Amino acid sequence: MPPLSMLIKPASSNCNLRCKYCFYHSIAEKRMTESYGMMSVELLETIVKKALEFADYYCTFAFQGGEPTLAGLDFFKKLVEFEKKYNVKNVTINNAIQTNGMVIDDEWSKFLAENNFLVGISLDGPKDIHDLMRYDARGEGTYNRVMNTISLFNRHGVEYNILFVVNSYVARHAGKIYNFFKKNNFTYLQFIPCLDPLDEEPGNYEHSLTPERFTVFLKTLFDLWYEDVKKGNVKSIRYFDNLVGMLMGYRPEVCGMSGVCNCQFVVEADGGVYPCDFYVIDEWYLGNIAEKSFDELKFGETGKRFVETSLHMDDECRKCRWLNLCRGGCRRSREPFVDGKPVLNYFCSSYREFFDYSFPRLRELALMFSGRQAQGR
Repeated sequence: MPPLSMLIKPASSNCNLRCKYCFYHSIAEKRMTESYGMMSVELLETIVKKALEFADYYCTFAFQGGEPTLAGLDFFKKLVEFEKKYNVKNVTINNAIQTNGMVIDDEWSKFLAENNFLVGISLDGPKDIHDLMRYDARGEGTYNRVMNTISLFNRHGVEYNILFVVNSYVARHAGKIYNFFKKNNFTYLQFIPCLDPLDEEPGNYEHSLTPERFTVFLKTLFDLWYEDVKKGNVKSIRYFDNLVGMLMGYRPEVCGMSGVCNCQFVVEADGGVYPCDFYVIDEWYLGNIAEKSFDELKFGETGKRFVETSLHMDDECRKCRWLNLCRGGCRRSREPFVDGKPVLNYFCSSYREFFDYSFPRLRELALMFSGRQAQGR
């Protein structure tokens, strides 16, 4: 059997924040059941058992929400127990969690460090930018609490990445945000373009990311990142890392950069499985993990239809000089579909202008890193 990677939502769409741009809140609103509550420990055991029976080489359990920590620390302690109990094939197990950091304390931090969890923590930048759209149920900003959690991570040796959403305001302050991250010695960064609700024409909200602003953001951030890389002060920005890797001949490890969807295993709190985190809606329900095998979930009619739908490519993409690097972009940015087919990526002009601007330097870095690899052999 192949390696296996799963994205599990133990708290469904439940969250202790009210972020203005939350894409999963808008997704949950489109389902017949907005929230599936909290995942039971019994279902968690079933998931771990079936996953470790199926997987070879390695198995990744990633947790997201909503806010996955709302399932409680004891839930994750049980996860580790079940992994030890059922890993009879001795596959490599990777655990990851994406969190807003609100409930993390010393006990949580010690647990995450001791069990080698990779943590993605959401932080949109300095206080004035972060608190603009990431606030709690009382409407209060969350910056101070996030930074306190990061201090706990540093104290206990938790491995973490910074995740930030590029909304309309963030896009105007790429330099300020990057310098803030540098000042705080944040080495691993991942930006996520802000998504408007599914099936709506994008660009109609105050926080909506427009192609024009995304273009400026990409150029500004790349300039700063490139300058640091050339000085030997390397910061990992996942998107740029993947572009350089592609030019070195590697496959992108971000699914939205491959050009074609893959049927993934996104598991809701009731055990319902969906092919992608952006499409956890009734239309793309694959079945329940407690009742079906991984092969049945992936290769059933719905799973195959999900992948096949993504194969369509706009004629403008086929003629573009950057096709091999862009590959049409993420399917989610090619919504809403026309006649059941994805349209041209909403950020097409952004990517095209960015590649025109950055390609010589991306190629330079690819050659530089390839040379270093050759010298290391």
